[in-house]
Amino acid sequence: MPLILPKSDSIQIREVWNDNLEEEFAILREIVDDYPYIAMDTEFPGIVLRPVGNFKSNYDFHYQTLKDNVDMLKLIQLGLTFSDEHGNLPTCGDDDERFCIWQFNFREFNVNEDVFANDSIELLRQSGIDFKRNNENGIDARRFGELLMSSGIVLNDNVHWLAELLEVERVGICHQAGSDSLLTSCTFRKLKENFFSGSLEKYAGVLYGLGVENGQSAH
Repeated sequence: MPLILPKSDSIQIREVWNDNLEEEFAILREIVDDYPYIAMDTEFPGIVLRPVGNFKSNYDFHYQTLKDNVDMLKLIQLGLTFSDEHGNLPTCGDDDERFCIWQFNFREFNVNEDVFANDSIELLRQSGIDFKRNNENGIDARRFGELLMSSGIVLNDNVHWLAELLEVERVGICHQAGSDSLLTSCTFRKLKENFFSGSLEKYAGVLYGLGVENGQSAH
């Protein structure tokens, strides 16, 4: 079935802050069984270090770079898009005619104290991220983790995780996690239709830059 993305004005990017975190997770627990394909996008403060040493391959170097930066840096935003096997999005909230995706805003990163890449932070500012508001009203990452672990979104064999040039329309602002997660979901559908021949097993668990070589996954 071809993917038809809803019109942009029919999609609501639900902003999640500390004061509505519990309420939004209650919605997610209700929809995850019917919409078990989940695309995620994250916004971090950029690449601030590169590992040194000898690596067996470029894949090992890319993985270590990714791991070291994720371990060191603080998450700014996380976007989640839920869909069913045909790419349909859930409706939720007071307006059942609008489709929903989620954007979680975190409090831990402090632009005045924490390390970051200047170009990445400037890009996020231009994309509309208000770092002061994140500090004041953002989500506690530990509380988010607790709710995520008990939500049925993770540790669920029925859930399929998707992660990032095709003709896929963007909804929302570039370099904000909610919009990027929807773009990831739509890109996955296009790839599945055009290149995967309906089979995903070969690419399951493969990270970009650590990909598939000679038909074998790098993990």
